[in-house]
Formats: sequence, C-alpha cells, structure tokens
Amino acid sequence: DSLTSRMIDLAGFKENEYAIMIPIASGVPDSSYLSFISEWKVVSEKPCFNFNLTEDDYINKGRLDSIANARMIFFGGGDQMKIMSIIGKSPIEDAVRKAHEKGAMIAGTSAGAAIMSRIMITGDQNFSEEYSSTYDKIWKSNGIYNTGVGFLDSTIIDQHFVIRSRYNRLISALCDYPGYMGVGIDESTAIFVQGDKALVVGASQVLSFQPIKDFRQNLHHLGLRDVKLDVYLAGEVFLLK
Repeated sequence: DSLTSRMIDLAGFKENEYAIMIPIASGVPDSSYLSFISEWKVVSEKPCFNFNLTEDDYINKGRLDSIANARMIFFGGGDQMKIMSIIGKSPIEDAVRKAHEKGAMIAGTSAGAAIMSRIMITGDQNFSEEYSSTYDKIWKSNGIYNTGVGFLDSTIIDQHFVIRSRYNRLISALCDYPGYMGVGIDESTAIFVQGDKALVVGASQVLSFQPIKDFRQNLHHLGLRDVKLDVYLAGEVFLLK
C-alpha cells in the first residue's frame, strides 16, 4: 500500500485527472485489473480505468484520446511480449508517448517495467528450450530480446531481481549490448525516473551495473573484469545512462 500511495503522490494528480491500467500482459487481464484496483482504492479516490486493449483500439479515437490525456498509465505484470505485440509501433504507443510528453507518469510492474527499456529482455533463451525464471549460465548470445517502448534508451531493466537471482540474465544482456547500463529492481520496490536521475522507493533494493567494457569468450562462456555494481536502498538517488 505504501508503494502504491507513493507512486500516486509522485504522479502529481490534479482535480479531474485520472489513471488507466493496461492489463494485457496477463493471461487473465480482468483479474489483473481487479487485483490492481483493489490495492489502488485503499490509498486513493482518483479514478483508474481498465484498458484491456486490442488491435481494434488502433482506430478507436475515444480510447486513444483517453490514453493521451491520462495522468498515469500503468502496465500490469505478465508477459512483456504480449504488451509489445499489441502496442508496439502502433497508434496506442503513439498515444502513450503523447501522454508522457504532457507530463504523465508511465509506470508498470514486472512486465510493465521491462517494456520501459529500448532493449527489452524477454526471459527466453537461445540455448535452453524451457523457460526459467533466471538463467543458469553466463553465455554470449544466450538471451533473447525485443524492442520495448524505450523511455530508457541506454538502460536495460530487469525485475524481481534479487528474489529470483537474475544476475546471470542481466550480466549476459550487458555483454550482448556493450555500452548499456543495467538496473535490477527487486520486488516491492521501484525507481522513479526524472531525466537521468532515478529515485529508489519501496521495501527492498535496486542494483545498478555500469556498462561492461571488457569481456572475453571461451566458446560461449564469458569472462569479465572490473564489473561495477552498486546496491541502492530506498531514498537513494543514482544516475542513469
């Protein structure tokens, strides 16, 4: 509740402004919205509407205008590929960008956090047929990526980070994309981004990896030196690339 309340406060709602929740990452989107709105109503009386979007909404001017004029757009958890398969390079994504340009908060949890990166981790692997919550190897070209909405154009986000030990996954991504910074966000925790500054809020930790400058390969295995890692607590601020 405290994290949801802080998110709403940081969004800076004014009178008659509203939020929308986009639950399309979930296999049960209506249940995802109901779960979210039950938490929302504990801490806020501001309206938050369910936008379970489909490709039909590409030509729905009313829906697109509502997205573009929202004060907050929140993407729910699930599969980030489901989000991008519907909104990617579409009038919906254009409307989200218009809202952002007007000062709206664009937020999300889990898959909704992953889409903030231009280089988006999908969670799938080239060298493992079955999905796993993390990688069991640090190999070059093992990760499978897609294009996210890209509000963070030089930073790769990973989520559920500490509790699911996703170090292998993010380190592998940073070797696949030299020059990118990595940010791992644990559960019940978030970063609030303005410009190049990230404020840590919530109950746990956020880890940041500076771009990896030097790696070596032995077949697929990666060797690394001078990997710079910082661990941040609530209230601390760090710079994004």
